[in-house]
Amino acid sequence: MILIIDDDIAVRTSLLLLLKSERYNVQAAATPAEGLLIVKKERPKLVILDLNFSIDTSGDEGIELLRSIREIDPSLPVILITGWGSIELAVRGMKTGANDFINKPWNNDHLLQSVKTLLELNGKPGRNHTRKELDNRYNFKHIIGQDEKMLEILDTIGRVASTDASVLIMGESGTGKELIAEAIHQNSARGNKPFIKVNLGGIATSLFESEMFGHIRGAFTDARFDRTGRFELANKGTIFLDEIGDLDAGSQVKLLRVLQDRTYEVLGSSRTKTVDVRVVCATNKNLHDMVGSGSFREDLLYRINLITINLPALRERPEDIPLLVDFFVSNLKQIYNRPQLTVTPAAIKWLQQLPLPGNIRQLKNIVERAVLVSKSDQLDVDVIRAQVEAAPVKKGNTRLPDVGDVTLEQMEVQMIRKAMEYHQNKVGKAARSLGLTRSSLYRRLDKYNIPYDEAED
Repeated sequence: MILIIDDDIAVRTSLLLLLKSERYNVQAAATPAEGLLIVKKERPKLVILDLNFSIDTSGDEGIELLRSIREIDPSLPVILITGWGSIELAVRGMKTGANDFINKPWNNDHLLQSVKTLLELNGKPGRNHTRKELDNRYNFKHIIGQDEKMLEILDTIGRVASTDASVLIMGESGTGKELIAEAIHQNSARGNKPFIKVNLGGIATSLFESEMFGHIRGAFTDARFDRTGRFELANKGTIFLDEIGDLDAGSQVKLLRVLQDRTYEVLGSSRTKTVDVRVVCATNKNLHDMVGSGSFREDLLYRINLITINLPALRERPEDIPLLVDFFVSNLKQIYNRPQLTVTPAAIKWLQQLPLPGNIRQLKNIVERAVLVSKSDQLDVDVIRAQVEAAPVKKGNTRLPDVGDVTLEQMEVQMIRKAMEYHQNKVGKAARSLGLTRSSLYRRLDKYNIPYDEAED
């Protein structure tokens, strides 16, 4: 049974009619006291809750009711119904334990999608599966691993895939976030529809709207042709927003709107378009820390992470390294026409002791370079160690990290921090030493949340 708690009779009536038309068993309550009584006696499967029950729009009554519901049943899914004017209140509600929030006036399809998602997820508790059982149920052929943490993740994405829940994938660079996103898409009802990948870190702020929402001819200088945006290309399918932690504040607002309302406007056009898309995001940054520092919107974070998947670093699952090495070698046998290629057990054991900061990407790079430089088809410890220790570029005493160890952005952050420390936070001198203009360095300092004192410059 679904319980609606709202003091507005029009809202209750509309929701009752909508949910009953989808053959859900529904009850409604007009007051917090009545709603709490039904929760205690009837134990509903899901609650749709308004936060304001009086002239006072603080939402305190609704938040208190949400706390009481959580005390009775911590796992009961709760959807908040709120208006744009109370988005901060919705975020408070999410912190208190709500599962989702939907704006008034709501979109029927979006609301029903949220209801279906939460009911399905709540009705399918996870359990321990072997890799063989998971492979029999889902399509995970491109994901290598039998570590317990990975099996739990595969079980989760298998259950989540059948819903339209937004998913946030977090993990270090090179841990396979894109593969997880593709697996979610492939195992969903949208699997035969488009899967559109977008690296948000690679889109200039000035081009964000054009890239994501498209533009019409003449919308701006050099707009000689109409352009279809990424969201439109992903319609009916899945859009994968990689590096979402790199998005600037202005673009975050624009992205939030389309995720909230599933509507957008093509640049240069006043006509509103709607989109039906499943959203999967990924980042190697700690978005909660970024929310705390004010560089990432809290309401956007809650919109994208109905389900959060934390991918372990490769050093946390060393028992999967032999499987990955075997997978890489099998592919390299065909690519380089060397059918007798093998890696010795001693070399694999040595690899398992490495920290591998670049994770799977770095491991693949090490193995492939070893294949390329070795005349023998048997790769032993010496060959593997030589590739780990090899420095692609050396200048004086400076040794650059190996390809796959760190991202270009991580190197840039390190160099900026070193320059600022060396020049005692004097932005002008640091900028000159880095070959940047002052304004360029200021932008990077702000982007990477590196503190500086203009008075010292």
